[in-house]
Amino acid sequence: MSPWRVGGSRPRGRRRLVLGISLATVLALAAWFLIPTFFEAKPQAAPATFVNTGFSLVIVQDHRGDAFDPISYYAASVLAEMTLEEKIRSLLMLHYPGTDTASLHAFIASHNVGGFILMGNNIPESLADLSTLTAALSVDPQLPALVAIDEEGGYVTRLPYDGFAGANTLRNENPPASLAAFSGRAELLKSVGINVNFGVDADVTGDPQSFIFDRTFGNTPDQAALRVAAAVEGEKSLVASTLKHFPGHGSTTGDSHVSIPATAMSFDQWQSTDAVPFAAGIAAGAAMVMFGHLAFTAVDAAPASLSLAWHTILREQLGFEGIAITDDMTMLQGSGLPEYGDPVENAVSALAAGNDMLLYVLAADPSIDGIDPEAIVTGLVGAVKSGRIAEGQVEASALRVLTLRRSFAPEALMWTVPCPAPCRGLVEALPAK
Repeated sequence: MSPWRVGGSRPRGRRRLVLGISLATVLALAAWFLIPTFFEAKPQAAPATFVNTGFSLVIVQDHRGDAFDPISYYAASVLAEMTLEEKIRSLLMLHYPGTDTASLHAFIASHNVGGFILMGNNIPESLADLSTLTAALSVDPQLPALVAIDEEGGYVTRLPYDGFAGANTLRNENPPASLAAFSGRAELLKSVGINVNFGVDADVTGDPQSFIFDRTFGNTPDQAALRVAAAVEGEKSLVASTLKHFPGHGSTTGDSHVSIPATAMSFDQWQSTDAVPFAAGIAAGAAMVMFGHLAFTAVDAAPASLSLAWHTILREQLGFEGIAITDDMTMLQGSGLPEYGDPVENAVSALAAGNDMLLYVLAADPSIDGIDPEAIVTGLVGAVKSGRIAEGQVEASALRVLTLRRSFAPEALMWTVPCPAPCRGLVEALPAK
């Protein structure tokens, strides 16, 4: 599996195997004792570099793919040891305001969640201080938290030191400009410990009066698609690139921060318009797709974030295999509609619809937005036990999240295994590291 799009394209390049023994011998040995026993079939091991540390065998995978994948194996081994509650917690991405590293570390450690979203109130004055802050958000360096930010550039910029162009400028330039801007932006984010960017707005509209207009990459589906794909390509292998706001904010009226925007557009119309930039971004390797709190009533009266139909379309028709995440769940309550007034019920509906992660931009005081993360966890666990949410779905989502998190670990491609008697001769034949 790819760490950038689970099941997606693989990073290029191969490490050369330099050994004083035959490659065939190495691969035969690897296939014999390295493939995890929980696989029903034992595929041939992918080429790997074997290093003698003097006491164990270290395998460095040359690509993340078809047989023994240390990232996927690590994620699966962690999942196998998790309780239901721990799996549920891993599917939450939370926010807590402020720049005090001790408070932020205590917050994420106490809730044991899979991710944290940085908002403007989390951003210190210097890059060095931001690096210190993001480091405090990962409790386990072997399984880093997903540290996300809305860094679109232009009108949505959290980092004062981001001087790269946003969509409001890039929509008027050729696609290579989008690739360059988002590559530079992703380098900046990676350098300060941010590994997820909610920065690629795949919405499309030609209406300058639309509140989303200046955040989109073009007036037409094809114009937007070219620049969306270029932006994703620019971020690839640097941060997890995210497309938003599926299935498309451009064809709706209203702002989803304060309402549930809706459109009566037919599904066929959607396929030839709003779907086009999302399809292009997915083909380019986007790791995540953010669902909007907006309704295409010809498909489902419910907001897409709570719609099984729209999640099925994303998976089965657009072929997306990465992580589906909601937009900020507090926005549902912010709509003022009574049917979305219960945050626990909203969470259950969102997970049941097919989201892998639920996003919450919380205030320091839970009474402000009326959301207690622990109540959300309790409600979701109860929904799984009652059958409203399938436990298999929770496991599949947790595995996607764990796999992406593991891909950001410093030694993600390293896998150390015990060396039983049949491999000792191999280890002894290698020079000690």
